[in-house]
Parts: sequence; structure tokens; C-alpha cells
Amino acid sequence: MHEALFYQTLENKTIRCDLCPNVCFISPNKYGICKIRKNENGILYAETYGKISAAHFDPVEKKPLYHFHSGKKIFSIGSVGCNLKCLFCQNSEISQRSALEYENLYHHSVKEIVELATKRSDNIGIAYTYNEPTVNFEFVLDTAKMAKTKNLKNVVVSNGYINEKPLLEMLEVCDAFNIDLKSFSDDFYKQITFSKLENVKNTLKTIRKSKKHLEITCLIIPTLNDDEKVFEEMSQWISAELGNKTVLHISRYFPRYKMNIPETPIPTLLKLYEIASKYLKFVYLGNTLLNKGNDTTCDKCGKIAISREGYSTYLSGITVQGNCQFCGNKIVEY
Repeated sequence: MHEALFYQTLENKTIRCDLCPNVCFISPNKYGICKIRKNENGILYAETYGKISAAHFDPVEKKPLYHFHSGKKIFSIGSVGCNLKCLFCQNSEISQRSALEYENLYHHSVKEIVELATKRSDNIGIAYTYNEPTVNFEFVLDTAKMAKTKNLKNVVVSNGYINEKPLLEMLEVCDAFNIDLKSFSDDFYKQITFSKLENVKNTLKTIRKSKKHLEITCLIIPTLNDDEKVFEEMSQWISAELGNKTVLHISRYFPRYKMNIPETPIPTLLKLYEIASKYLKFVYLGNTLLNKGNDTTCDKCGKIAISREGYSTYLSGITVQGNCQFCGNKIVEY
């Protein structure tokens, strides 16, 4: 096991973990909410350091990132654990389990992960994804630091529930983020995810201030976060606080984990797509087979720069520098 960062030892060897806004007070031999940070005799350990549940070369669009090295591959790794308890969790088999509960973890050093990432010439870097990467903060940070020495990009796919100090450390070595904005209702966050909206909003604003690449995903769950008025408020907030070129992915929900609500109706997705498009220049639809909401249209000249079918990406209207071939407008970061 690896000693964790961002904690304080209190009386009777109780620990206060300061990694995320949960601020868990952990008694000896107990775990925090994330299930992987353990107090052993007054020292906090990260039990998943170097323990991997999945590792694959994915299209970068699968993260999803549509405006960051489009058409490229990225080496994606995950572990187990999460600091939220979303009732609809789409990856509960890894995110809602501890290192002891998950049988198929395998061990890799930081050096081994970076070496694996360099084996493909078309790979741009490493994505920390699948489960919540911030609970495995120490391994992500160490791996990202070494990856930078090999000119690899670092991508974080996260729920955004992290305190500012560790986030700032992560921002020093990470290049792009996709953050889940699960709703724009604090009641939803409290009752369905057991967390707070304001902390995620602060994370989004901090990332934007850092000038690192940022995209947002919102999974639409019928009756819970599909209210058109609230969604419009969210779209307006993103535009005003983060910029109208902030990329928003509206994703279709399917029943998972503890939630049996039927999947999101297509008309709901289309309506929310229309609402978001009034305020944001780049809005996409995910987890669907629709033709709409896949292509990237230049926000200056209106022509299609990138077309997509599933995870197949066609860069017919974009230059290798990420500019629109028709008008020269910058669209994608390369």
C-alpha cells in the first residue's frame, strides 16, 4: 500500500481526509466513503495504488472528448472506488467496490503504465477513467508526472468532486478534463449522488481558469434531471461562467445499479439539445444511434469540420493544426 496525500491525523489516531469535499473522519482500520483510502494506525493509505481494473487503447472520442486530438487513440486505465454513491451508476461493478471486493485487479508500476502507453505510435497519452480517478489521486499524479516526461498528454474523466488544493496539483500535469455535471439541482446531488452541486461547479470554474481543455457530460435521467427549465439554467450558467465554446455532451441514460427508471426517451434528448444549443456552440448527443448531435460544425462559417459515426471520426474539414479548412477558425486542440 502507498501512503495517501491530503490528510490529518487527529486524537485517538482518527484521520481527517481532505482529498474531496466529503472530508471523511476515518477511525483506525476503517475506510473513507470511497472504500479505498484506509486508516492504519493513524496513517492513511491508498489501497489502489498501482492496482488496475481495466486498460485499453480507446478513441479519444470515447472519453468523451470531441475537441481534443480528434481521431487519435488514448491509453485508458482505471482502478476501483468512487467518492460518490450515484444510484444510477453506469460503472458500479468497479466504482462501487473496494480493492478487496474486486477480484480481477492486476498490478502495474507507474513506469510500466507509461511504457505501455508508448507502445503505439498513434497514442497521444493516458486517460484516467472508468472509475473515479481522483480517489486514486497519488497513482494518477505520479503516472501523469512521468507521462509528461515522455511528451504524453494526460486526460482526467471525473465527477469533479475534489477539493481545490489537490485539484490544483492535478492541473499542473494534466492537459484535458471531461467532468460530469450530473444535474443543476442541489437536491438531485444530495438525494441521488450523496454530494453537493456547488463543489462540482467550483471544480469546473477552477479548470476553466487554468486554461486546460474542458468538456462536460450530463447524463439525462427521466423525471430526475430532465426538467427543461433547470436544464436551460444549467446551459446559461455554462455559457456565462465557462464560455459559450465549452463543449457539452448530453448522454442517454440506461437503467443500472440501483435505478430502474426506463432509458431516456429520444424526444427528451432532442429537446434538451435544442435548449443547450441556444447558449453553447458545441453540443453533442451520446449513447444514441442518432445522426443528429454527432458532427462538429464550425462556429464561424457553419460548415462541417468533423463528421462521426459511432467512434469512427472523419476529419475531412479540419487541418492537422485543428483549424477549419474552409475559414481557418480554430476548433480542435492538437
